[in-house]
Amino acid sequence: MRITQLLGRLGDRWTLPVVVALSEGSLRFNQIRRVVDGISQQMLTRTLRALQRDGMVTRTVHPTVPPQVEYALTAMGHSLAKEGERLGQWVLAHLAEIDGHRARYDEETDAA
Repeated sequence: MRITQLLGRLGDRWTLPVVVALSEGSLRFNQIRRVVDGISQQMLTRTLRALQRDGMVTRTVHPTVPPQVEYALTAMGHSLAKEGERLGQWVLAHLAEIDGHRARYDEETDAA
C-alpha cells in the first residue's frame, strides 16, 4: 500500500518534471515555473512541499528583502532525477515502436 502510494505520487504529472528541472542546480520558485511548462502556482507549491516532506528537496530562505527562497535536490532527489532521466530515455528509444503498436491497435479496433 505504501509503495503504491509513493509510486503514484512519483508518477504523477508534475513530480518528475520538477525533479528533473532541479537536477541542474538550485532554482527559485518562479524559475521552476518557467522551466516546467504548464504547471500552476498551486500545483508547484503542492509538489515542492511533498518533495520536501519526503526528503528529496530542500528549501532555503535567504534573509533578503523581500526574502528569496531557493529549492534544491537532496542526494535522494538527485538519485530520483537520474531514474527519471533513464525513464525518459527509454520512452524516447521506444516512442516510434509504441506509436506503431497504437496505430495498429486503433485500426484493428476501428475495423471490428
